[in-house]
Amino acid sequence: MNKDRFKNIGIALVVLLVVSQFVRPSRANPASDPSKALASSVHPPANVARSLDRGCRDCHSNDTTWPWYTNVAPVSWWIIHHVNDGRREVNFSTWGDQPPGRLSRKLGDICEQVERREMPMTSYLLVHSDAKLTDAERQAICDWTKTEQAKIGPVPPEGRGRRGRRD
Repeated sequence: MNKDRFKNIGIALVVLLVVSQFVRPSRANPASDPSKALASSVHPPANVARSLDRGCRDCHSNDTTWPWYTNVAPVSWWIIHHVNDGRREVNFSTWGDQPPGRLSRKLGDICEQVERREMPMTSYLLVHSDAKLTDAERQAICDWTKTEQAKIGPVPPEGRGRRGRRD
């Protein structure tokens, strides 16, 4: 009896996995204006630009490289969700469209998360070991973010934007 039960559960799981392949969230890279990109808007130093490109681009820009495994559910759902969240949080492709207060806060967030080794995410680094940042790269990113924050100058306190969302 237990053998039949396990067999039925196995068959159900295989059917579910096959059917799940037909649920395909979008892996689109939205069109963007290159003049609004971070590299065009604030011109980070070459070493910082390379580090951000290598460690952040796939989740924080509209220039995501979608590897083959992003076609396989349920892994694809998880990765696409992470990319969409990353783009919502900070998108280097639309950097120039953001108000100064948001940019200043995001610059601070970038430094903080890089210093704490929260970014790039460990799950990303498991498959993209080349995205791992050295201590020197982390320091260069933080130095750059602080320089950019100083250029922006004082910003109003963090508040609620339109629709009650945090900026």
